[in-house]
Amino acid sequence: MRRILILGGTGEARRLAQRLAPRTDLAVTLSLAGRTGSPAAQAVPVRTGGFGGVQGLADYLARERTDALIDATHPYAARISGNAARAAELAQVPILAMRRPAWIAVAGDRWSEVADMEHAVHALGSAPRRVFVALGRNELFPLAGAPQHYYLVRSIDPIDPPLPVPFADYINARGPFDEADERALLIEQRIEIILAKNSGGSASYGKIAAARALGLAVILLRRPPVPNVPAVESLEQVLGWLDHALTVSAARGV
Repeated sequence: MRRILILGGTGEARRLAQRLAPRTDLAVTLSLAGRTGSPAAQAVPVRTGGFGGVQGLADYLARERTDALIDATHPYAARISGNAARAAELAQVPILAMRRPAWIAVAGDRWSEVADMEHAVHALGSAPRRVFVALGRNELFPLAGAPQHYYLVRSIDPIDPPLPVPFADYINARGPFDEADERALLIEQRIEIILAKNSGGSASYGKIAAARALGLAVILLRRPPVPNVPAVESLEQVLGWLDHALTVSAARGV
């Protein structure tokens, strides 16, 4: 059996694991960072937690005799992707990145892109606004520097401790979120502006479409740079690459 390691935490990684799980020629492991308290069920064995940096991941790949590494992490998981690229080079393991295309602005979108949370806080302005925040819990705390705003924060896990601001409410929910529900939420909460990532994909696009329909401004955190490794966008492309990589390694007697 050929050993495959998927670096996951995304819907794409989960669907890839589902496609590979029935194959009797593969032993697939899905690695999760462990940042989510209640991860979704997976179709293959799961490894949770970090590897200990580049060398730790390279050692794991060598120790487990991994035949292929697939980076299907979130577009904003820049450190993990960078570590994966360097570890695969050290361990001489073929690597492929599955990269979700970014959203592209269309007519009616009122977007501004910023480099980081400090710029995002500045972009919110000094006048109090009602802000819908769709970010991970580890990215929220710069908002404490702008306590004049009301924040409606949605995350998978509870925000603990809560933001040290006087006006904030919290929603714990896991997508997908459709446009109609997002529009109803934005109207009900009288939201004036949205703060989010350009995550791409359909699961969280509902808020973007709803903002367009309501004429709301959106602040998007710019995507971080990605390592220079072979990359594809679709599940079928990953499967094709994987079969080719395993065929090549078998022909070489690896």
